[in-house]
Amino acid sequence: MDVTAPNDESFSIEVILSEGGKTAPCCPHGPTLLFEKVRKGGEKGRKFYACSACRDRKDCNFFQWEDEKVSEARLLAREAENQSKRPPFTHQEYCNQFRKFASLPVEEKKFCQDCQILLLPGEHEAHVSHRSMAVSAAQLRRPSVLLHPLDNKKSNAQYLFTDRSAHFLLDTLVALGYRKVLCVGTPRLQELIKLRNLEQKHEPMKSLLLDIDFRYAQFYSQDEFCLYNMFNHHFFDGETWGKLQSSDCSNADMPMIWIFPYFFESRILECLPSFTMLDYQAVAAGSTIDDPPSTTTGLRSRMNVSSSFEGSGSVSLHLWAHHPLQHLESHAELVDYDNHPLYKHGKTGRKQSPVRLFTNISARDVVLPKEEGYRFCSVCQRFVFSLNKHCAKCNVCPSKDGREWKHCSTCEKCVKPSWKHCQSCGCCALPDHPCGHGQEKEGCFNCGSLEHKRKACPLKDTHRISSHRSNAKSGGKNVSRHPLLKSKSKRKSGAARRTKKMAALSK
Repeated sequence: MDVTAPNDESFSIEVILSEGGKTAPCCPHGPTLLFEKVRKGGEKGRKFYACSACRDRKDCNFFQWEDEKVSEARLLAREAENQSKRPPFTHQEYCNQFRKFASLPVEEKKFCQDCQILLLPGEHEAHVSHRSMAVSAAQLRRPSVLLHPLDNKKSNAQYLFTDRSAHFLLDTLVALGYRKVLCVGTPRLQELIKLRNLEQKHEPMKSLLLDIDFRYAQFYSQDEFCLYNMFNHHFFDGETWGKLQSSDCSNADMPMIWIFPYFFESRILECLPSFTMLDYQAVAAGSTIDDPPSTTTGLRSRMNVSSSFEGSGSVSLHLWAHHPLQHLESHAELVDYDNHPLYKHGKTGRKQSPVRLFTNISARDVVLPKEEGYRFCSVCQRFVFSLNKHCAKCNVCPSKDGREWKHCSTCEKCVKPSWKHCQSCGCCALPDHPCGHGQEKEGCFNCGSLEHKRKACPLKDTHRISSHRSNAKSGGKNVSRHPLLKSKSKRKSGAARRTKKMAALSK
């Protein structure tokens, strides 16, 4: 997250990566992150600890100033609260229950849809008023279908791969010869790997699912699932992870696949220069590989990502393999999500998915399906979408959104087909852009002003800046427990603000 310019009246929030081995306090989601408010001219405010996983204080209200002295009574109360929000059973207890459940007659296998748990016969009476359903052996092998996806977009909303996208990823990994896969936030891929192994037609593939959703502990053994928070690189059962890591990991760099929207490309390359984006349009949910804490946390702080798409943002797909690490490249295959209204295949989804694969596997080795409209570019030495035509002037297949881009000789680069060159602005832009103000001055998304960007909007930051000043005058006494909450005044929608801005410009 960049520090604001000297003439910028707004402030930004930076994540301060831990130095000197200082231990951070814990919330129910593991160790918290240290944040710092950065104001005008790089002036820095008071540092504080907050939850790594939740963006909304309603989901996790943990807050502590870095220099705050916490009483013993408060520490005990905090630990009691953390304990109360942990899973009701240990992973070993879940495994024991699953073995008992699997041995039951078909008619006694029940799943409580309200509590999202498998029920043993002795528990049926306690859930008699709840919605329950019979569970088959096939359903037990697909827990992501049995469980309701979490839907809180500010903490851990889950968007799951369609079978089409999961099969593509699995087939790609098999074709490349991988036999060990670390699935971070990709339960659908984990399921398909297990189902493939049951067929006993191929060499078995070993996989481990890392996910912050403890419900999956009901279905997998301790060497198949670990409860994990990617945002702070925290394993809730560090002992189990330590055993798995020491027995099955080498010091060699691991090939990996990350899934992010294509417009994150510049930020990903800024944090991880070895990454490259593939042309595979992905509309799926999250997967990750075992990153060091500084890499994962730093990337999240810079990119401000907190959603849980399978394979995206909060998750990336990590692959154990015996192949040397290549330059990370990005592929443009379309990944679909089952439960997302836009990013799915078919008439109800959008035609161009913004989600892409970022990988360190050689781009030419990742074969994208011809039946879905992909072709191999002999010049770029990678597979691209059929509409992504190679530009001889740029010497690249430029499209990032699935459409055919056009070359602008004035700008000396390829641009989106809907853009036109504006002589007043000196660059390409949408035909209805605010002409004469340049591309870098499109106006504030918050209030519509053409004099500043959203980060510098005085209306956006008035409440927080005044709160900061009042706290400073009080000498730190009676500090508000909610220093970063936004004003509750109703904001107009983005469409309404843009309409108002365009009306003002036309006068």
